[in-house]
Amino acid sequence: MTDNAINHLKDDIKILAFDIFGTVADWHGSIKKEVEAMGLAVDADKFALAWRSGYVPAMQRVMSGELGWTLIDDLHRLILDQMLIDFNITHLSEEQKRHLNKVWHRLSPWPDSVPGLHRLKSRFTICTLSNGNIGLLTNMAKNAGLPWDCVLSAEVFRAYKPDPATYLGVSKVFDVRPDQVMLVAAHQSDLDSARACGLKTAYIERPLEYGSSHPKDISPSPHNSFHASSLTDLAGQLGCD
Repeated sequence: MTDNAINHLKDDIKILAFDIFGTVADWHGSIKKEVEAMGLAVDADKFALAWRSGYVPAMQRVMSGELGWTLIDDLHRLILDQMLIDFNITHLSEEQKRHLNKVWHRLSPWPDSVPGLHRLKSRFTICTLSNGNIGLLTNMAKNAGLPWDCVLSAEVFRAYKPDPATYLGVSKVFDVRPDQVMLVAAHQSDLDSARACGLKTAYIERPLEYGSSHPKDISPSPHNSFHASSLTDLAGQLGCD
């Protein structure tokens, strides 16, 4: 791609919409740390991975009609209740269970997330586009110092990604064309679905999303508009000071 083509591509982008879990926030490291701090006497790595692995099946129960519309907070609690049985954790009070379930509100950002978002915000409107509910995303932003211009969630569209209503909903909210929105994510499947709706896409390398024992393949895809090692790297590629 020529420099002129790249500059035109950057100039055409108005909105950056961000996946959150794994892209902006380190869910695995955050959950592992809290589980260890609670002294649950379980393998904290396996516990974090098991909680995340229940995420898609739980959403599919809603998408299939088995469950009515359900906030991610409530799906996380359904998964957690089963995990407490599976991991033979029997001593937690209801208050402790509620606190543990809210760990998703307290996820730590990757080291580059806050500085990268501030730089990107200087040139673009930045928003979340997550299956997390509004309260969860707002609390996380407050806790982690994430400088969103707007918090958009599956809750707004009453549809989870990869439903087209979520990706196209961003362009409708901001009254721009779909190709003036770019999804920023660490998951190729999410980016593929966004691209199918006409959005531009930026892949962010998060090789340790699932922990150091489970490194991810971060190979670039030629279909993405940008490929970056971090959010600060993406900011540099997009010409943000």
